[in-house]
Amino acid sequence: MIEQIAAFFTIEMIYLWINIGVIPFWLILIIFPQSKICGLLVTSVFPFFILTAVYIYLGYYFYISGYDFDYNFTLYLGLYDLRNLFETEAFLIMFWTHFLAINLFCGAWIMKDSQKLFMSRYIVFVPIILTYFIGPLGLVVYWIIRIFYAKRINLLD
Repeated sequence: MIEQIAAFFTIEMIYLWINIGVIPFWLILIIFPQSKICGLLVTSVFPFFILTAVYIYLGYYFYISGYDFDYNFTLYLGLYDLRNLFETEAFLIMFWTHFLAINLFCGAWIMKDSQKLFMSRYIVFVPIILTYFIGPLGLVVYWIIRIFYAKRINLLD
């Protein structure tokens, strides 16, 4: 059974599915941020369970393929070593899954936080789009908007 799954879910197929798979979550987050479906599907742990399952599958797949996970720690040695690490398909797809999960988490947090402050979804639109494409930049833009909207700076929120 595992062999049949592995034959279908090639690395390229997983890459396509996770890229296409996060789009509905982002669309719900942008278009229907205050709906019940957004609360159940996007701002809950549901999408992260899915991405975690993909991450675990990839870890298992690369483990049985003989991938040397110790090699991942070379990313701390320098930029040249990091570039070499990104040339390996295993590290690249696991990094990309990680990246998509973190960006979606940040987007969901932005939306929930903006709803607590009763911010308009139109104000939060640009930071959400930026978070989808460039995670940290969208988060910083949201924090700047949040400071002006909330009229306070609180580093512990």
